[in-house]
Amino acid sequence: MRKERILIIDDDPDIRDVLDLSLSEYYTVSAASNGKEGLEMVKTKNPELIITDYNMPVMNGLEFCRQLRRDILLRHLPVIMLTGKSETKDMVTGIESGADDYLVKPFEPETLLARIRMILKRTTRSLDANPLTHLPGNSSIMEEFQSYIDADKPFAVGYADLDKFKVYNDKYGFEHGDEIIRALARILIDATQLSCGDDAFVGHIGGDDFVFICADDKADTISQNVIDAFDKLSPSFYDEVDRAAGFIMGLDRQGNPIKAALVSVSIGIVSNVNQKITHVAQIGELGADLKKFAKSVGRSNFQRDQRKK
Repeated sequence: MRKERILIIDDDPDIRDVLDLSLSEYYTVSAASNGKEGLEMVKTKNPELIITDYNMPVMNGLEFCRQLRRDILLRHLPVIMLTGKSETKDMVTGIESGADDYLVKPFEPETLLARIRMILKRTTRSLDANPLTHLPGNSSIMEEFQSYIDADKPFAVGYADLDKFKVYNDKYGFEHGDEIIRALARILIDATQLSCGDDAFVGHIGGDDFVFICADDKADTISQNVIDAFDKLSPSFYDEVDRAAGFIMGLDRQGNPIKAALVSVSIGIVSNVNQKITHVAQIGELGADLKKFAKSVGRSNFQRDQRKK
Protein backbone atom coordinates (compact mmCIF):
# COMPACT_ATOMS: atom_id res chain seq x y z
CA MET A 1 0.00 0.00 0.00
CA ARG A 2 1.40 3.39 -0.98
CA LYS A 3 2.27 5.69 1.88
CA GLU A 4 1.00 9.25 1.70
CA ARG A 5 3.75 11.85 1.33
CA ILE A 6 4.54 14.53 3.92
CA LEU A 7 6.99 17.42 3.53
CA ILE A 8 8.61 18.83 6.68
CA ILE A 9 9.99 22.39 6.58
CA ASP A 10 12.07 23.39 9.59
CA ASP A 11 15.47 25.02 10.03
CA ASP A 12 16.24 22.95 13.15
CA PRO A 13 17.81 19.61 12.14
CA ASP A 14 16.86 18.09 15.51
CA ILE A 15 13.18 18.90 14.93
CA ARG A 16 13.39 17.47 11.42
CA ASP A 17 14.89 14.26 12.84
CA VAL A 18 12.21 13.97 15.53
CA LEU A 19 9.42 14.49 13.01
CA ASP A 20 10.96 12.03 10.58
CA LEU A 21 11.25 9.43 13.33
CA SER A 22 7.64 10.01 14.42
CA LEU A 23 6.13 9.93 10.93
CA SER A 24 8.25 7.68 8.71
CA GLU A 25 6.56 4.48 9.91
CA TYR A 26 3.26 5.71 8.48
CA TYR A 27 4.21 8.20 5.76
CA THR A 28 6.89 8.91 3.16
CA VAL A 29 8.76 11.88 4.60
CA SER A 30 10.97 14.49 2.91
CA ALA A 31 12.43 17.62 4.49
CA ALA A 32 13.51 21.19 3.69
CA SER A 33 15.31 23.72 5.89
CA ASN A 34 13.37 26.88 4.94
CA GLY A 35 10.28 28.04 3.07
CA LYS A 36 12.07 28.83 -0.18
CA GLU A 37 13.57 25.36 -0.35
CA GLY A 38 10.19 23.96 0.66
CA LEU A 39 8.40 25.61 -2.26
CA GLU A 40 10.82 23.97 -4.68
CA MET A 41 10.43 20.57 -3.03
CA VAL A 42 6.63 20.79 -3.12
CA LYS A 43 6.86 20.77 -6.93
CA THR A 44 9.17 17.73 -7.07
CA LYS A 45 8.02 15.63 -4.10
CA ASN A 46 4.24 16.13 -4.61
CA PRO A 47 3.34 15.88 -0.91
CA GLU A 48 -0.20 15.33 0.33
CA LEU A 49 0.46 17.40 3.47
CA ILE A 50 3.06 19.93 4.65
CA ILE A 51 4.35 20.60 8.17
CA THR A 52 6.16 23.92 8.44
CA ASP A 53 7.84 25.84 11.22
CA TYR A 54 6.68 29.38 12.00
CA ASN A 55 10.08 31.07 12.30
CA MET A 56 12.80 30.21 9.74
CA PRO A 57 15.57 32.06 7.89
CA VAL A 58 15.35 32.90 4.14
CA MET A 59 11.56 32.42 4.05
CA ASN A 60 9.43 31.89 7.16
CA GLY A 61 6.33 29.75 7.51
CA LEU A 62 3.90 32.64 7.03
CA GLU A 63 5.40 33.71 3.70
CA PHE A 64 5.65 30.07 2.60
CA CYS A 65 1.90 29.63 3.17
CA ARG A 66 1.06 32.87 1.36
CA GLN A 67 3.08 31.88 -1.72
CA LEU A 68 1.72 28.34 -1.68
CA ARG A 69 -1.87 29.63 -1.72
CA ARG A 70 -1.14 31.83 -4.76
CA ASP A 71 -0.32 28.78 -6.89
CA ILE A 72 -3.47 27.14 -8.28
CA LEU A 73 -1.70 23.77 -8.56
CA LEU A 74 -0.56 23.85 -4.94
CA ARG A 75 -3.11 25.90 -3.02
CA HIS A 76 -5.15 22.82 -2.09
CA LEU A 77 -2.33 21.30 -0.02
CA PRO A 78 -3.08 21.17 3.72
CA VAL A 79 -0.50 22.83 5.98
CA ILE A 80 0.16 22.30 9.69
CA MET A 81 2.20 25.13 11.23
CA LEU A 82 4.51 24.56 14.20
CA THR A 83 5.81 27.23 16.53
CA GLY A 84 7.40 27.67 19.92
CA LYS A 85 5.17 30.67 20.55
CA SER A 86 1.80 30.32 22.22
CA GLU A 87 0.38 33.82 21.78
CA THR A 88 -3.06 33.90 20.21
CA LYS A 89 -2.02 36.58 17.72
CA ASP A 90 0.59 34.23 16.22
CA MET A 91 -1.95 31.46 15.85
CA VAL A 92 -4.39 33.82 14.13
CA THR A 93 -1.68 35.13 11.80
CA GLY A 94 -0.72 31.59 10.86
CA ILE A 95 -4.28 30.58 10.07
CA GLU A 96 -4.91 33.78 8.10
CA SER A 97 -1.79 33.15 6.00
CA GLY A 98 -3.22 29.81 4.87
CA ALA A 99 -2.32 27.22 7.50
CA ASP A 100 -5.02 24.59 8.10
CA ASP A 101 -3.95 23.70 11.63
CA TYR A 102 -1.55 24.87 14.30
CA LEU A 103 0.57 23.09 16.94
CA VAL A 104 2.70 24.69 19.63
CA LYS A 105 6.07 23.10 20.35
CA PRO A 106 6.72 20.93 22.26
CA PHE A 107 3.90 18.57 21.28
CA GLU A 108 3.17 14.87 21.64
CA PRO A 109 3.83 12.79 18.49
CA GLU A 110 0.47 11.08 18.99
CA THR A 111 -1.25 14.47 18.83
CA LEU A 112 0.49 15.35 15.58
CA LEU A 113 -0.37 11.97 14.04
CA ALA A 114 -4.04 12.40 15.01
CA ARG A 115 -4.12 15.87 13.44
CA ILE A 116 -2.48 14.58 10.25
CA ARG A 117 -4.97 11.71 9.89
CA MET A 118 -7.92 14.05 10.45
CA ILE A 119 -6.72 16.64 7.93
CA LEU A 120 -5.86 14.09 5.24
CA LYS A 121 -9.26 12.43 5.60
CA ARG A 122 -11.04 15.78 5.44
CA THR A 123 -9.02 16.89 2.41
CA THR A 124 -9.70 13.66 0.51
CA ARG A 125 -13.44 13.98 1.07
CA SER A 126 -13.80 17.65 0.28
CA LEU A 127 -11.34 18.15 -2.56
CA ASP A 128 -12.93 18.23 -5.99
CA ALA A 129 -9.67 17.88 -7.83
CA ASN A 130 -7.90 15.55 -10.19
CA PRO A 131 -5.56 13.36 -8.08
CA LEU A 132 -2.73 13.63 -10.61
CA THR A 133 -2.60 17.40 -11.21
CA HIS A 134 -4.77 18.67 -8.31
CA LEU A 135 -6.52 20.98 -10.74
CA PRO A 136 -10.28 21.47 -10.22
CA GLY A 137 -12.33 18.51 -11.43
CA ASN A 138 -15.61 18.15 -13.27
CA SER A 139 -17.96 19.55 -10.62
CA SER A 140 -15.93 22.73 -10.35
CA ILE A 141 -15.64 22.94 -14.13
CA MET A 142 -19.41 22.78 -14.55
CA GLU A 143 -19.91 25.42 -11.86
CA GLU A 144 -17.36 27.69 -13.55
CA PHE A 145 -19.07 27.23 -16.93
CA GLN A 146 -22.38 28.23 -15.39
CA SER A 147 -20.93 31.29 -13.68
CA TYR A 148 -19.54 32.57 -16.99
CA ILE A 149 -22.87 31.92 -18.72
CA ASP A 150 -24.75 33.75 -15.97
CA ALA A 151 -22.37 36.74 -16.14
CA ASP A 152 -23.37 37.21 -19.81
CA LYS A 153 -19.98 38.63 -20.82
CA PRO A 154 -17.74 37.58 -23.74
CA PHE A 155 -15.82 34.45 -22.77
CA ALA A 156 -14.06 31.51 -24.37
CA VAL A 157 -13.46 27.93 -23.31
CA GLY A 158 -10.40 26.09 -24.53
CA TYR A 159 -10.49 22.28 -24.65
CA ALA A 160 -6.96 20.88 -24.74
CA ASP A 161 -5.66 17.34 -24.99
CA LEU A 162 -2.60 15.42 -26.16
CA ASP A 163 -2.08 13.79 -29.56
CA LYS A 164 -0.23 10.47 -30.07
CA PHE A 165 -0.40 10.00 -26.32
CA LYS A 166 -1.54 6.36 -26.34
CA VAL A 167 1.47 5.30 -28.41
CA TYR A 168 3.78 7.15 -26.02
CA ASN A 169 2.19 5.46 -22.97
CA ASP A 170 2.44 2.05 -24.61
CA LYS A 171 6.19 2.44 -25.10
CA TYR A 172 7.32 4.53 -22.12
CA GLY A 173 4.73 3.52 -19.51
CA PHE A 174 2.07 5.37 -17.56
CA GLU A 175 4.45 6.93 -15.04
CA HIS A 176 6.22 8.81 -17.84
CA GLY A 177 2.83 9.59 -19.37
CA ASP A 178 1.76 11.14 -16.08
CA GLU A 179 4.82 13.40 -16.23
CA ILE A 180 3.61 14.76 -19.57
CA ILE A 181 0.11 15.34 -18.18
CA ARG A 182 1.52 17.25 -15.21
CA ALA A 183 3.75 19.26 -17.56
CA LEU A 184 0.75 20.25 -19.70
CA ALA A 185 -1.12 21.28 -16.54
CA ARG A 186 1.74 23.56 -15.52
CA ILE A 187 2.00 25.04 -19.02
CA LEU A 188 -1.74 25.79 -19.07
CA ILE A 189 -1.53 27.47 -15.67
CA ASP A 190 1.48 29.55 -16.68
CA ALA A 191 -0.08 30.61 -20.00
CA THR A 192 -3.42 31.64 -18.49
CA GLN A 193 -1.80 33.52 -15.61
CA LEU A 194 0.54 35.32 -18.01
CA SER A 195 -2.40 36.62 -20.06
CA CYS A 196 -5.09 36.99 -17.40
CA GLY A 197 -3.49 36.92 -13.97
CA ASP A 198 -5.99 35.27 -11.64
CA ASP A 199 -8.94 36.13 -13.91
CA ALA A 200 -8.95 32.74 -15.63
CA PHE A 201 -9.77 29.15 -14.76
CA VAL A 202 -8.00 25.89 -15.59
CA GLY A 203 -9.61 22.50 -14.92
CA HIS A 204 -8.68 18.87 -15.50
CA ILE A 205 -11.51 16.82 -16.97
CA GLY A 206 -9.51 13.60 -16.69
CA GLY A 207 -6.75 11.68 -18.45
CA ASP A 208 -5.06 14.10 -20.84
CA ASP A 209 -8.14 16.34 -21.24
CA PHE A 210 -8.09 19.89 -19.84
CA VAL A 211 -10.15 23.07 -20.11
CA PHE A 212 -9.39 26.73 -19.56
CA ILE A 213 -11.89 29.58 -19.38
CA CYS A 214 -10.96 33.19 -20.00
CA ALA A 215 -12.01 36.44 -21.63
CA ASP A 216 -12.62 35.80 -25.33
CA ASP A 217 -9.90 38.17 -26.51
CA LYS A 218 -7.24 36.26 -24.51
CA ALA A 219 -8.02 32.75 -25.76
CA ASP A 220 -5.96 32.76 -28.97
CA THR A 221 -2.86 34.13 -27.25
CA ILE A 222 -3.16 31.60 -24.42
CA SER A 223 -3.58 28.76 -26.90
CA GLN A 224 -0.55 29.77 -28.95
CA ASN A 225 1.58 30.17 -25.83
CA VAL A 226 0.54 26.71 -24.66
CA ILE A 227 1.43 25.21 -28.04
CA ASP A 228 4.81 26.97 -28.19
CA ALA A 229 5.76 25.93 -24.65
CA PHE A 230 4.60 22.34 -25.07
CA ASP A 231 6.30 21.81 -28.44
CA LYS A 232 9.54 23.13 -26.97
CA LEU A 233 9.29 20.69 -24.06
CA SER A 234 7.92 17.64 -25.87
CA PRO A 235 11.25 16.22 -27.17
CA SER A 236 12.61 16.02 -23.62
CA PHE A 237 10.12 13.25 -22.81
CA TYR A 238 11.83 10.85 -25.27
CA ASP A 239 15.11 8.99 -25.17
CA GLU A 240 17.96 10.12 -27.40
CA VAL A 241 17.23 7.66 -30.22
CA ASP A 242 13.52 8.50 -30.50
CA ARG A 243 14.20 12.20 -30.12
CA ALA A 244 16.63 12.13 -33.02
CA ALA A 245 14.22 10.09 -35.18
CA GLY A 246 11.29 12.37 -34.39
CA PHE A 247 8.85 9.46 -34.10
CA ILE A 248 8.19 6.10 -32.44
CA MET A 249 6.54 2.96 -33.78
CA GLY A 250 3.39 1.68 -32.11
CA LEU A 251 -0.18 0.50 -32.54
CA ASP A 252 -3.31 2.59 -33.00
CA ARG A 253 -6.54 1.89 -31.10
CA GLN A 254 -7.52 -0.71 -33.70
CA GLY A 255 -4.21 -2.54 -33.26
CA ASN A 256 -2.73 -1.41 -36.56
CA PRO A 257 1.00 -0.53 -36.70
CA ILE A 258 1.65 3.22 -36.99
CA LYS A 259 4.56 5.64 -36.99
CA ALA A 260 3.69 8.26 -34.37
CA ALA A 261 5.32 11.68 -34.27
CA LEU A 262 6.24 13.27 -30.95
CA VAL A 263 3.37 14.06 -28.59
CA SER A 264 1.63 17.32 -29.46
CA VAL A 265 -1.31 19.31 -28.07
CA SER A 266 -4.62 20.21 -29.76
CA ILE A 267 -6.98 22.91 -28.53
CA GLY A 268 -10.56 23.66 -29.54
CA ILE A 269 -11.92 27.09 -28.57
CA VAL A 270 -15.63 27.63 -27.91
CA SER A 271 -16.79 31.25 -27.62
CA ASN A 272 -20.06 33.02 -26.92
CA VAL A 273 -19.09 35.99 -29.12
CA ASN A 274 -20.64 34.69 -32.35
CA GLN A 275 -23.36 32.57 -30.78
CA LYS A 276 -25.54 32.51 -27.70
CA ILE A 277 -24.49 29.90 -25.15
CA THR A 278 -27.25 29.14 -22.68
CA HIS A 279 -26.27 25.88 -20.97
CA VAL A 280 -23.11 23.98 -20.03
CA ALA A 281 -23.89 20.96 -22.21
CA GLN A 282 -23.75 23.22 -25.26
CA ILE A 283 -20.14 24.12 -24.41
CA GLY A 284 -19.18 20.46 -24.14
CA GLU A 285 -20.77 19.51 -27.46
CA LEU A 286 -19.10 22.34 -29.35
CA GLY A 287 -15.77 21.71 -27.64
CA ALA A 288 -15.77 18.01 -28.56
CA ASP A 289 -16.33 18.83 -32.26
CA LEU A 290 -13.62 21.49 -32.34
CA LYS A 291 -11.08 19.35 -30.51
CA LYS A 292 -11.73 16.47 -32.91
CA PHE A 293 -11.07 18.78 -35.84
CA ALA A 294 -7.91 20.16 -34.22
CA LYS A 295 -6.58 16.64 -33.62
CA SER A 296 -7.05 15.78 -37.30
CA VAL A 297 -4.38 18.34 -38.26
CA GLY A 298 -1.60 16.06 -37.02
CA ARG A 299 0.47 18.67 -35.15
CA SER A 300 0.00 21.09 -32.29
CA ASN A 301 -2.66 23.66 -33.21
CA PHE A 302 -5.80 25.38 -32.02
CA GLN A 303 -9.12 25.75 -33.78
CA ARG A 304 -11.74 28.38 -32.97
CA ASP A 305 -15.45 27.95 -33.62
CA GLN A 306 -16.37 30.48 -36.31
CA ARG A 307 -20.02 29.48 -36.70
CA LYS A 308 -22.62 32.17 -36.09
CA LYS A 309 -25.99 31.40 -34.60
